[in-house]
Amino acid sequence: MSPVWPRPVPLVGDTSTAAARAGDPAGWRFPAEDRDALQRIVAARRDVRRFRPDPLDPSSVQRVLAAAHAAPSVGHSQPWRFVLVAAPATRERAAAMAERQRLAQASQLAEDARRHLLDLQLHGIREAPLGIVVCCDRRAPAAGVLGRATFPDADLWSCACAIENLWLAARAEGLGVGWVTLFPPDELAGLVGAPEGVEPLGWLCIGWPDERPPAPGLESAGWSRRLPLEDVVLYERWSDHAAAPPVSRLRAPAPAAVVAARDAADTLLTSPGSLGGLDGALQRLTALGVTVPAAAVLVLAAADHPVTRHGVSTYPGSVTRQILAATADGVSFGAAFARAVAADVVAVDAGVDGPPVERALALRPTHARGDLVTGDALDRADVTRLVEAGRALAAGLSHPLVLLGEAGIGNTTVAAALAAGLLDVPATATTGLGVGGDAGTLAAKESAVAAALARVRAAAVGTGPLEPLAALAALGGPELAVLTGVVLGAAAAGRAVVLDGFVTSVAALCAHRLEPAVADHLVAGQRSRERGHEPVLEALGLEPLLDLRLRAGEGIGALLATQLLRTALAARATTARVGPTARGGVGGA
Repeated sequence: MSPVWPRPVPLVGDTSTAAARAGDPAGWRFPAEDRDALQRIVAARRDVRRFRPDPLDPSSVQRVLAAAHAAPSVGHSQPWRFVLVAAPATRERAAAMAERQRLAQASQLAEDARRHLLDLQLHGIREAPLGIVVCCDRRAPAAGVLGRATFPDADLWSCACAIENLWLAARAEGLGVGWVTLFPPDELAGLVGAPEGVEPLGWLCIGWPDERPPAPGLESAGWSRRLPLEDVVLYERWSDHAAAPPVSRLRAPAPAAVVAARDAADTLLTSPGSLGGLDGALQRLTALGVTVPAAAVLVLAAADHPVTRHGVSTYPGSVTRQILAATADGVSFGAAFARAVAADVVAVDAGVDGPPVERALALRPTHARGDLVTGDALDRADVTRLVEAGRALAAGLSHPLVLLGEAGIGNTTVAAALAAGLLDVPATATTGLGVGGDAGTLAAKESAVAAALARVRAAAVGTGPLEPLAALAALGGPELAVLTGVVLGAAAAGRAVVLDGFVTSVAALCAHRLEPAVADHLVAGQRSRERGHEPVLEALGLEPLLDLRLRAGEGIGALLATQLLRTALAARATTARVGPTARGGVGGA
């Protein structure tokens, strides 16, 4: 009989055997009391705002940091960095920065939400004895870190896991943690000296809590409530039974500001409505606080589109790169018009074929793209990332007037498909000639758009207009996703957005479907010759300022309209006013 040899057991690594794992699949589980303790800690974690000034136990702080450092990270990259701040002067500067942002965010909300927000204590930066600025070191190229080539933001998610570990460990120690994100990231980076490529994720206040809330603070304050678990768990794929989108508290201009703008126009020494459709646009700008001089910036986003393989364009795709490169160099047609009306220009490479365009801001998709007819235009993760990138771009602008422009061979086909999906109309209702098109290209465009709509509608759950982010993924383009985010970000910052032609208006329609309050921030610069532009403007409730049958793109219609708006604002500022009793005989009335 052969002897039974003992299994060699390694001195490092996994010492379990396949037989042991098969015999007891749950053998890795912790005892019930440990599992219960973890569940209690998770359920008891709170975002603490009020702190005691008592000093912290250094050993507790080390255990909390060790727990954070034990977090999972993509590619074991460990991108987190923890800047510990105890100096009162630095904490005071951070608190002042947060207070400025608290007031700025409150100003963007509806009146009841604004008052509610101002009643809340949102941070304890001054009181907590220790602040930790969690930073993500993003200096390694995404392609060089295992797992980030496909999900470039996975390093940020890893740092979020570290924050959660820290938070739970602190709760177990009896310490309170408050995560404060009321900072412009560049200002917070400058406060702690973070170098280029290192991104702060906020300020963690840590200390002994001066409150012991039984429920999340914003829930107790009536700001929001925790969703039922069944509303956020889906099986196999997304369904119509998922929870509704998060509630937005973006505000339109307050009714008092709208009425005040109208009343101010009524005091001018001219008959009411003497400027026709221009009057309405001027009152919208006035309600938003746009005054003379009104600085303007053109955000021109460009991309190429795989749908061109279906013969929908009369120009080669190389033209997109030429236009964007010339825009970045300040010599394109659009850049020349911008210079003529003293508008700044931000050139965005949202997905031009080939390498990124030099001197253009690169906000490009990272996943494979489809041609609409046989596959989705964009990966959903790219849509989310590009929309958020557009938001961030707009948030960093200081111009009261944000103008939208675009360039991209094939993008009127993409816009026609997206508009038809959002409006739930046939391809023929939104598909036009495009630049230089003829009967043959029009037929090819209508065929491509109809096929794309049939594909998407066959796979859709239910009927009716498509959900905007899903529509952007299935039928959109990367520049449309970026411009959608720019509209959302500009509206959140209280800016006015001047649209150009069909493509930019479709991006605004996506933003409007995501956040209806953006409508009060939009001005239609022109009505283009594209067939789908009219129904899109109607859906937005906008009357265009110009109707010159432009086909140039590049934001030129928005630039011309902006010059008109500026001229009218300047004229209004110096026009005589009438008194409350001298109302008759104006303008031949």
